[in-house]
Parts: sequence; structure tokens; C-alpha cells
Amino acid sequence: MESDTTVRRIKTFGTQNYSAQDNDGSRDRCADNGYSGDPKRKPEVSLYLLREGLAASLVSVFILVLWGLVQLSLQQLVIGKATGEFNAVRARRHLEEITSVGPRPVGSPENEVLTVDYLLEQIENIRVEAAGLHQLAVDVQRPTGTFSIDFLGGFTSYYDRVTNIAVRLEPKGGAQHLMLANCHFDTVANSPGASDDAVSCAVMLEVLHSLANQSTPLLHGVVFLFNGAEENILQASHGFITQHPWAKQVRAFINLEAAGVGGKEVVFQTGPENPWLVQAYVHAAKHPFASVVGQEVFQSGIIPSDTDFRIYRDFGNIPGIDLAFIENGFIYHTKYDTSDRILMDSIQRAGDNILAVLKYLVMSEKLADSSQYRHGNMVFFDLLGVVAVAYPARVGTILNYMVAAASFLYLAKKASQPGNGGGRYVRDLACATGVAVLSWVVTLMSVLIVALLVTLLGRSMFWYNHFYASICLYGTAASGKIILIHTLAKNLYYGGVRLVGLGDLYFDVSLLLWCCSLVWLTQQGLCSAYVPMLMVAFPLLTKLLLAKEFKHRGASMKYSVLYLFGLTLPYVHFMFLIWVVFEIFTPIMGRSGTEIPPEVVMATLVTLATVFISSFFLHFIYLARSTKWILAGLGSVFVCTFLLMSCGLLFPYSGSADSPRPKRVFLQHTTRTFHNLQGQVEGQDSGLWINSFDYTGIQHITPLIPEINDSVRTSCREDRPFCGYPWFLPVKFLSKKNWYLPAPEVSPSAPVEFSLLSREETSWGTIKMTFSVEGPSHMSLYLMPHRGASLSTWSFGDGTPQFDLSGEYFVFYSHGLDAPKWIFWFEIQPPRDPDPSGPEGMISVAISTHYFFGRDSRTAQLEEILRRFPTWSFPSSWVSTYDMFRY
Repeated sequence: MESDTTVRRIKTFGTQNYSAQDNDGSRDRCADNGYSGDPKRKPEVSLYLLREGLAASLVSVFILVLWGLVQLSLQQLVIGKATGEFNAVRARRHLEEITSVGPRPVGSPENEVLTVDYLLEQIENIRVEAAGLHQLAVDVQRPTGTFSIDFLGGFTSYYDRVTNIAVRLEPKGGAQHLMLANCHFDTVANSPGASDDAVSCAVMLEVLHSLANQSTPLLHGVVFLFNGAEENILQASHGFITQHPWAKQVRAFINLEAAGVGGKEVVFQTGPENPWLVQAYVHAAKHPFASVVGQEVFQSGIIPSDTDFRIYRDFGNIPGIDLAFIENGFIYHTKYDTSDRILMDSIQRAGDNILAVLKYLVMSEKLADSSQYRHGNMVFFDLLGVVAVAYPARVGTILNYMVAAASFLYLAKKASQPGNGGGRYVRDLACATGVAVLSWVVTLMSVLIVALLVTLLGRSMFWYNHFYASICLYGTAASGKIILIHTLAKNLYYGGVRLVGLGDLYFDVSLLLWCCSLVWLTQQGLCSAYVPMLMVAFPLLTKLLLAKEFKHRGASMKYSVLYLFGLTLPYVHFMFLIWVVFEIFTPIMGRSGTEIPPEVVMATLVTLATVFISSFFLHFIYLARSTKWILAGLGSVFVCTFLLMSCGLLFPYSGSADSPRPKRVFLQHTTRTFHNLQGQVEGQDSGLWINSFDYTGIQHITPLIPEINDSVRTSCREDRPFCGYPWFLPVKFLSKKNWYLPAPEVSPSAPVEFSLLSREETSWGTIKMTFSVEGPSHMSLYLMPHRGASLSTWSFGDGTPQFDLSGEYFVFYSHGLDAPKWIFWFEIQPPRDPDPSGPEGMISVAISTHYFFGRDSRTAQLEEILRRFPTWSFPSSWVSTYDMFRY
């Protein structure tokens, strides 16, 4: 710690002068504080400025300690001793039995027979052992239905005889009001689905066992729904909530999901409204982990995912709580989602929480008349998983405005101090705010240029397997740019004078900007406004408490340490939120398609995190004697990381058994057939259709499998529905780069049978066409009206055709066992003036089939090429067909 003796006695802000005041050798007057020997002259006060190394060390240690606390809290899955009510060992046995059958896509024997039989067997055992205070009923439902949803740009779903196992537990005398607990036991193709979502079903079995054997009778009933068709875009939950007789008595629900593998389950959305549900979770959960920020981010649609929560909310009009595992999303929906990766403590904490919350809700009077408690939202969050905080949004609004008012009052008081005539402080504050905002904008632009350079070098996603490399590259670039701009401002704009008043001024800038964000978010009605509220309240309180120390001694060691200590609570919570953002979005970049540049996303996220974290450290730049060594250190880390990245030493993927980071590739061995208006085959081909679901495409695959190269890259045929390829889901806008490697024709044992049953002209001028389809458990129907034609109604959803982002219509179909032929119809308005340059007729209809299991799902060509894929990839493959017809 050293004193800066070029600084004269400094009064409170408002009398400070940002011009050089003493350049006449006053460096030599350190010992006597600038006292020149005149007995009548009042001694000057020497105010401390931080040594560069000390400033860097304090901030670095502060950030590292808080980050360590966040990581420690994430490792601490169970807090305290287990109560013994939930048996995690038995739940793990259920998990291992369910996953032992392998992948469980809808329609497969593994899903419809083996898993169903196991669940029914365990439920029967629970029923036999249950205490005499309760009664237990089981119903196996196989619903058929249809609905439209705006997920993935909008499409329509049709399901036939999918499977639900509903278990009703209630007091002996019955119950009028029910809670619903939901999990799903089906999986995507080629994944054992331990975390998504077998572990939730295992937990629910054990929760059912515990509730059925408790000595106190339940006040209300519980329905445990083990649904067998969630991965088919939420079909089974729709079948239950719209068709099952028990659904009418359901007042609220808990949904158990996964977007990762293991770790902690987080409450990431609740409601709509019904704040009593959040209060129940906060009051009852043994190991709270919840965030209203996650809720508002998820419901904004930024994250390309959805859960059964949407179905119960939109079609059942009931409120609920949505929980999900979010850690290690790199192996979500892959072959690595196995039971051995889920720790016993993850099962224990999930079971403790679900059991406690369910018990609380089924004993609550609020469940019987939840409409009385419907209105209002809740602000909720936890502090490192130790304690949960929740309060009504209206209270949060009042609190937010009170904190904002206190901040503006603090700034107004400074502006009104003597010596600030003509609004000098306001001008200085406005100017400093401009410098800060400019530094952030320039920083973001600079880091994005680096991201563009990384992309042009062909090194995208180098951080996918080396997360901290993104911090070393983009974080150091952002930090260095911010420090450089403010150093230049201090030395050039402010005349090179290191006044402690400058540090004070830039604290006010940070306070003002956070306060403005607080007011704006509050006015938008966002509960996430509590974050800037914390980031304003604690720094302001800390600054007020340290005002005397800062006034008399400047940036002393005591002031610096206490200042950082005052930032601890808001910063540790903010850094936890940053962890959540990166934990979610980093893996998502591996499955977000070929069109979203991941470097831009990651560079932006790292830069924003740097800007937010550095906001209340800006004044340290002005309180430090120098920043040249800090800049040199940051520059060195940046250069070294850039060299490692550009040399290809930071490979994005890993096949490590302990921590895999696989590249996702979809392969379909398909045969395509195209019919003209006369019903004749006008074209046919077969091949391996390859989709890469990240931005790097096949650049890392081609050196290992040379025939998969850009010479076989496909192009979209706009005159064919969905480009003429068998899209399983309507995601062609995410993955526009695809490859088609010629291969022999596929010959499934149960080929699709597609026929036009009738065609009739209606009295109101439309043409009604009825079709029959018989094929495998998964099919996709594409409808593309030609120019001038339009669909007016159809047999799906609510009868109103819902098109996707490209103006085409996508219908997702699946069925369980023993499903009849699929009969559907639509009415089309013929074009008045047919387009001579377009395809013949008024509509193109295509049907694609997907064979996800059994002998039909594999071919010799698929097996041969799969063996050649590297261990760091996850090639998910199946057989498909595509048949197009013109009418």
C-alpha cells in the first residue's frame, strides 16, 4: 500500500477538481503529508491509492473465492442428514431396472411392454404393502388425440394408443381434490435415458411407497402419472389431462424432468401465478434449488426445449412446479445418459424434496380451493442451496422502488453539495457514464471480432471441451479492453491525475446504471429485477458505511477489503446465476444446429458476464496507481490461449469415459420416392442422410470418413415439402447444412401404406381429401399447398391448420401397440390462377417413416459407417423413407 503524494487535500465530492493540482515536486513530501513548515497552514491529508499488484490480487482472490463457493455448493448435493423417509437405495434399484432394457422409444416393446410390466409389478407390491389408512388404484390408459403447439416454429401432433400408467393414492374415504406428480419413462432413440427421465420415475415409485405407508392419513389425494410418450413432444400428458376422468379433480402438479444428467434438480418454472405453490416449495423442500430468473429465461423461448408443464398449463389450466436436472447437458439424449452417472446423493436430494413438497401440498387447505390463491407472482431464489427466499412480486416491486429511490437520493445529495453550482457533478457523472457505456460497447465489438476470427480459422467450439479456455480468450480480451479504455480515460481525458474522487465518481456510475436496469426491469413486471436490486442495495449500503474511511484515507487496505466484503452476497449469487447460464447454454451449442454461430454466442455471454462482474470494480481502475502490468498479464494469457486455439490444440470434443463431450450426428438410411400428378414415380434415390447438429458441420468427420465431404452436401428443393428430406421434427431452419451419401435401397419389413381414400368438392368451393396411412410407430406428414392454394380446415388439433415458420405444415405422428390405420382429411381452397412456374397441382403431400427400433432400424450400410465414426462422436442412426405425392 502506498500513498499518492501528488494529491492535495481532497474534500468530499463536489469540491474535487480533476485537473493537475500539484506537479512541483510534491512527491518528496510524503513523510509530512505535504506540510511545508508553515505553522499557520493546515496540514494536507495524503489519501491512499492502491498498488497495482495489490489491486489485482484483491479482485482476483475475491472472484476466485466466490467462484469456489459456488462450485462447492454445487458439489454439496445433500445438506444435513437424510430423514430416512425416502429410500434412495431402493430408488436406485428401480432406476437400474428401468434402464437395463435399453432405449425405450414409443411403440417399442421395451417401452410398451417391458417397462410397463415392471412399473405395474412395483406398483402392485406397493399396494400390497400399503398401510390401511389409504387406498390405491391403478389405471393403464392408452389415449388417442391431437393438438397443435407453437414449439419449434409451430406444428401439429397426432398420437394413437400411447401409454399412461396412472396411480391414485388417497384416503380410505376418497378425495375430491388431487395433486399430480408426473414423470416419463420413454426415451429418444439410441439413449438409455437414465436422467431423462428414468430417475424421476424411480424417485416417484419410492415417493409413492413412502406416502402409501405413512401413519398419518392424507387430506387430499395424489395421482402419480408415469407417462410413456413425452419425447414424442408431450403426447401422453396431453392424453391424460384432456381425456382421463381423474384429470378433472387435479388442482396442481409437480413435473419432474431433465435437461442434463445428475447433479441438483432445479425449480425453473412455476405457476402460472398461484404463488402458494412457490411458498409450499420454499417451506417444505429439504434442499432448495430454485430461480425465478431461470423461469423467465425459459419461458422467453430462448432455450429450445419444452416439458409437460406446458401441456398441463395450457390444456389443463392448472398450475404447477417444473423441476429438472440441468448439469452435464453434454450427454443429454445420448448413449452416455446411463444410471452409473447419477450419484446416490442426487437421487436422495430429489426424493427428499419431492416427498416433502408433496406431503406439504396434500395436507394443505389451499389445494382444495386454489382459485382463492391464484393471483399474483412470486420472486424466488436460493442462496447457494442453503436457504430459499420467496416473497410476493408486489412486495418486490415496492422493495425495488425503495432501493432505487435511496440510490437516486444518494446521487441527488451529492449533486446538491456546495461547489457543484451549474450542475458540475451531474455533468461529470453523465460524462463518466458515457465513458463506461462506451467502454462496454467497444469491448463487446472487439471480442466479437475475436470470435469472428476464431470462426474464420475453423476453430469454432474450441471451448466445448475446455470451458475455461473461453474465459482465458474472451474473458481476458473483455477485461483487458475495459481496463485499457478506462486507463486511457484516466490518463488522457482526466489529465493523468490519480484522484480518489475519480474512483468515487465511477462507483456512482456503476450504481446509476444498475439502478436504471432495476427500474426498467421492475416496470416490465419481471421478477428477475431482484438481481439488480441486490446489486444496488448492498454496494450502496457498503459505500455509506465506509464513507468516513474513504474520505480520510482513500483506498486503504481496510477500505478495499471491507468494500469487497460488502459485495460478497450479491456477487456470489450473481456468479451462481452466471454458472447456470453457462451450464445450460454451453451444451446447447452442441445441439443447436448449423446456423447459429457458437463463437458469437459464447463471446457475447462471456463479455456480458465480464461487464456485469466488473461494474463495481471500475473505480478500482481509478484507485490503482497503474494498470500496465495487469494489462500485460491479461494480454499474455490472451495470446497464449489464442495460439493454443489456432494451432488446434483445443479440440472441441472428447470421448473420455469420465467426462464425454460428444459431437452429435444424425444418420438416416433412407429411400426417397417422388410421384407426379398422375401418380407415377418421377424420381427415386437412396442414401445415408447426415445431419450435424452443431456449427462445425463435418469438418472434423471428413478426415476420418473421407466420403462424407462437401461434394455430397445437399441443397433444399423448394418445390418439395420440407426440402424433400425425411425430417423427424420441423427443425430444418436450425440445420440447413446436410449431406447425402448414396447407398442401396432400404427394405423395411413393414413398409408404409399410403392411399387417397376419397376426394370430393364441397358446396363452399373447397376440395376435401381423405387419406389412409399404415406404417411404423413414428411418421411425419408434410403438407405444402402450392402458390395460390390454402388449407381451410383439417382433422387435426382444433381444426385450424397451423403452419410452421416456412409456411408449410408439419404433422408429427406416433402410436403405441396395436394401433389401427391412421385416417385423416383436410380441405384445400384451389388456386384461382395456378402458378405455371411452380409444381403441378394444388398441393404436395409427403409422408416420412422412421424406424427407431427392431431389425428395421438397422442396415448393413449403417452398421459399417457407424463403426468408422470416432469415439468422440455420438452418431444416432435409424432407417427412414420419404414418399411425396402431387394432387
